[in-house]
Amino acid sequence: MISQPIVDILLQNKAHFLIPAEKVANVQVDNNLNHAFLVLTKVRYAKIPVLANDSKFIGLISLPMITETMLGRDDFDLSQLNQLCVGDVCEKNVPTVENPYDIELILHLLVDNPFLPVVSHEGDFTGIVTRREIMKSMNYLAHNFDQVYPLNESEK
Repeated sequence: MISQPIVDILLQNKAHFLIPAEKVANVQVDNNLNHAFLVLTKVRYAKIPVLANDSKFIGLISLPMITETMLGRDDFDLSQLNQLCVGDVCEKNVPTVENPYDIELILHLLVDNPFLPVVSHEGDFTGIVTRREIMKSMNYLAHNFDQVYPLNESEK
């Protein structure tokens, strides 16, 4: 369990933790791979969320997932880009969080993930929490903890 004073300082930046769904690049589960390839190339993110038409979270897709499907024995089979859908190749078993302010869970999951999809109890995609925003809070904590909670001379 994280000490409450540390949680309190980390949550001072909580307004920036959640990047809302409408600001996050995504693709639809029934888009063809060609569309996903173009979106991923344009936004230059490693992975982006995959959503159903009703904004339910399905999973994540990356360029390596797409290029893996194009690999033939001797060359690339580009016809796969228009024949397969995002839902055919996306990663569906990914960690998500419901509460973008559950610091302990988020810190644990961000060790292995650059961002976490935030999904409501009903499965609606509401946004992402990025490692970058959490690291900004950690940086603030590291530089300001003793100003908020002064240490005794014997503790320094």
